[in-house]
Amino acid sequence: MTINEQALWLHGEGFDMLGIVSLPPASTPAQRTGVVIVVGGAQYRAGSHRQFVQLARFLAEGGFPVLRFDLPGMGDSPGELPSFEDTAPHIATAINGFQRQHPGVERVVLWGLCDGASASLLYVDATHDPRIAGLALLNPWVRSEVSLARARVKHYYWQRLRGPDFWRKLLMGLVGWQALRELARNLHRMRQSTREMTSFQDRMAQGWQAFPGPILLLLSENDLTAQEFAEHAGRSSPWSSWSSKHQLTRLVLFGADHTCSSPEAVMAVEAQTRDWLRQS
Repeated sequence: MTINEQALWLHGEGFDMLGIVSLPPASTPAQRTGVVIVVGGAQYRAGSHRQFVQLARFLAEGGFPVLRFDLPGMGDSPGELPSFEDTAPHIATAINGFQRQHPGVERVVLWGLCDGASASLLYVDATHDPRIAGLALLNPWVRSEVSLARARVKHYYWQRLRGPDFWRKLLMGLVGWQALRELARNLHRMRQSTREMTSFQDRMAQGWQAFPGPILLLLSENDLTAQEFAEHAGRSSPWSSWSSKHQLTRLVLFGADHTCSSPEAVMAVEAQTRDWLRQS
């Protein structure tokens, strides 16, 4: 099947962004729901190992029009890169341009990785945009010293301390005492007040709690960012009852790293996203 891809300029107030739209083949009826991929981190529209290109084309083959775009300062978009906390105008501009060029797209699902997932939650919290029909979030970013320390202790140091090899190497002088000192520092950070956290995590929680539509949460098994999100959401009061939210689909990607770089993880993300879109 041949995917039809088109470039378009997305013009906002004081910025311009380049986008690529992937459209279903002529033989496949186009869905009224489109997908906007919100790129996170220092990436452009292709993504690590071209994961966003592959995802967009895979979903388009299934009938879903998809837009991926470069934020200002990345890829082919001029300007300065904004913080993920300040991308609401850019996401709104992307949706506007997408629907303007393809009026058959009546509603939109935001799909984001890492701080692209965080930006998607911040967007719905800031705008309550009624066009957003769903959120697909892969390894959301909630980084703080406290949450990072907690995730390290539970998912790294605790596993090491439980293994007899660690203590055998320590006694033999093969492992330095630096590891134990680092553990102590992380335990100290865990006891710090959560008031030291920046406010974007709470605004993400507000977006999560208030969003009325379906949410797909994908967490990579071998990713500290994913573990950190689960730890933070499970302990922070603004996230109370987050895991029992109505219309939440929560899936663990076994063996996957942060960007799902293995072929198996890539296929799992694509298939899970497409199946969820069809069901939702």
